[in-house]
Amino acid sequence: MIKRVVLLLLFLLIWVVPSWAADEYQIADIEVAGNRRVKADSILGAISLHKGQIVTPAQIDEAIKAVYRIGRFSDVTAQVETRGGVQILVLQVTERPLVRSVRFDGNKQLGTERLQGVVTLKVPDIYDPYEVQKSVAAIKAEYVKDGYYAAEITPASEINADNEALVTFRIDEGNLVRVKDLRFEGNTVFSERELRRVMDTQEKWMFSWLTGRGNYDEALLEQDLERIADQYFNQGYIRVKVRKPVISLVDDRRNMLILIQIDEGEQYRIGKLDAIGELIAGKDELLALLELRSGDVFSRELLRKGIGKISDLYADKGYAYVNVAPLTRADDATKLIDLALEIEQGPQVSVERINISGNNKTRDKVIRREIKLVEGDLFNASALKRSKTRINNLGFFETVDVTTSEGTDRNHINVDVNVKERSTGTFSVGAGYSSVDGFVGQGSVTQENFLGRGWKLNLAGSLGGESTTYQIGLTDPYFLDRNLVLGFELYKTEREWKDFSRRATGGAIKLGMPVYDEFSRALFVYRYEKKEIYDIDDYASWNIKEEEGSSTISSVTGTFTRDTSDYRLDPTKGGLLEASWELAGLGGTEKFSKYILDYRHFWPAAFGTVLSAHGQVGYLQALGGEEAPLDERFYLGGINTLRGFEPREVGPRDEDGFYTGATKEAFFNFEWVFPLVKDLGVKGVTFFDVGNAWGNGESFLSSWRYSVGAGIRWLSPLGPLRVEWGYNLDPEPWEDRSRVDFMIGRFF
Repeated sequence: MIKRVVLLLLFLLIWVVPSWAADEYQIADIEVAGNRRVKADSILGAISLHKGQIVTPAQIDEAIKAVYRIGRFSDVTAQVETRGGVQILVLQVTERPLVRSVRFDGNKQLGTERLQGVVTLKVPDIYDPYEVQKSVAAIKAEYVKDGYYAAEITPASEINADNEALVTFRIDEGNLVRVKDLRFEGNTVFSERELRRVMDTQEKWMFSWLTGRGNYDEALLEQDLERIADQYFNQGYIRVKVRKPVISLVDDRRNMLILIQIDEGEQYRIGKLDAIGELIAGKDELLALLELRSGDVFSRELLRKGIGKISDLYADKGYAYVNVAPLTRADDATKLIDLALEIEQGPQVSVERINISGNNKTRDKVIRREIKLVEGDLFNASALKRSKTRINNLGFFETVDVTTSEGTDRNHINVDVNVKERSTGTFSVGAGYSSVDGFVGQGSVTQENFLGRGWKLNLAGSLGGESTTYQIGLTDPYFLDRNLVLGFELYKTEREWKDFSRRATGGAIKLGMPVYDEFSRALFVYRYEKKEIYDIDDYASWNIKEEEGSSTISSVTGTFTRDTSDYRLDPTKGGLLEASWELAGLGGTEKFSKYILDYRHFWPAAFGTVLSAHGQVGYLQALGGEEAPLDERFYLGGINTLRGFEPREVGPRDEDGFYTGATKEAFFNFEWVFPLVKDLGVKGVTFFDVGNAWGNGESFLSSWRYSVGAGIRWLSPLGPLRVEWGYNLDPEPWEDRSRVDFMIGRFF
């Protein structure tokens, strides 16, 4: 029996060994076949086999994989051929086609250039079916973005005789789909109206074609679901689940119904509060910044804000890398959340470098002087935020990005400021229209960043049938690289009124400086003007005739300004106070004292809207026993004072109906500004104006004029644009009921 087993094993050994030997090949040469564009040397360079080598099937398989990894072939095979008594390894390849063209068929609403920008399949890439499908998804997403939710994209690929792929995306755009109905299911804590308010996805309305409201955007809806969840989290519903929306198309696939299902869960409150780790202040002081107390309803928003305040407290002391981690433990039985803030302060760091980039025109020092940090200073987060606001308020840049990066070690930090410059030269025009005078216009050319030094150059002029004005001015906000404002202006004006004409030539020099902090400034202006009242109508009032002839004004004006607004061109919060006093009579023939107090404040409101209030009170006092100059008096009416009234035609009149100007004024403007077309920055405004101007002998604040109205505002490339319609609530017989004004210049 044993002999038989041994003989069997010997037989198997004799049979297997030659088989192993047969699986090894003595390769005399390696050839490549089937390649048209890829050179054979490139293929052979990718494998580890060479002539004269003894190779195994496993090594051949690895060579095949290596050729596949080149990425240019759809098929690779290998075979060993015997020729003339030697073995040759032949690698047979099939090249993948190159993309010869990418075309779109049926795209009427979206341009070809736009679609070419989103597809991932490009000429002359290697043709890849996976990239075709990615491109289909990208085209679909682009159509969905514009509201064509039902768009269908079918790819068609043709391989020509030159092994080139001709790819066509056939597009059935379908109808423009807008959200007709937005519904909720399972919501008891918040009403449907409250939930809709936190969403950017909205139901369509009659002006959807203009504003885009009601357009479906899948990514936007996903963000809305997160906002809904946040709404619940901020009221203690930490177990809330917002389900994937159910979407259906109706009305011949033109409208969309969206159903959002919500599992609200139970409300949780704050249990124990604690702060642990590296504390730079007492626990009570740190937890006070949290604005959450034991027993309060849990709010993720308040928690996030509190963590931000605590982080800022540390960062203001140089701990730029502080980490405040909230540790929570929810008890489902008691519905209480115990919260501990674990604080890791990290190293205290100083500013190593301040890097400025993107300013091709503006000089570095113009930006650097607005930064409230200096290289070598201890890092301060509040100073960094304020620096960004100050750079923004220059008005020279479209975008301002202020970030930090690690310095040469963990104890140093770099401040990186990247800006994108905007055109700072503006052509400003203003005009008004009424049924009496028709159109009246004015214009100016302003360069806010003259020579890249931050200087303001102003050239202004107005041309019309009744007035001509020329003005030139230059202001340096950092004279001699110090925090001093120095400027001058020269002007010449000529104006024909109904019953007289006036011409004036003059100039002014101004000097400004900070008072006690960066928000407050004092400005002093010396003005000298020579003027002439002439061509007086025979029927003009006596006070106009008294001013006939030439006179001079030599005055000094002191102005105190405090500006805490967030953005000067279009504020959303903060205030601006201006108080001025002008004293004339320092060598000139005109003698008067003029006081003006002006204040405006802005409050951010719900849904990106802004409330604002503006008031101005003025008083003109004649000195030396003379009447106050006619042209220094107050005249209200127009887009910047009382809208709905003619410019300069609100105030006292004489017995012949001529406006004589006022020595006292007060007016107030109340506005609500709301977004109309967010993507374009177009806003709407509604307003209520009240005010009046009174002459000598009239009681101050004795009577009021009122108007309401609405308008459109746009921060255009030429500057802030205003178009506003005002409605006079109680017009006098000689007044129009309403008036439309437009202006490009500073917002109200």
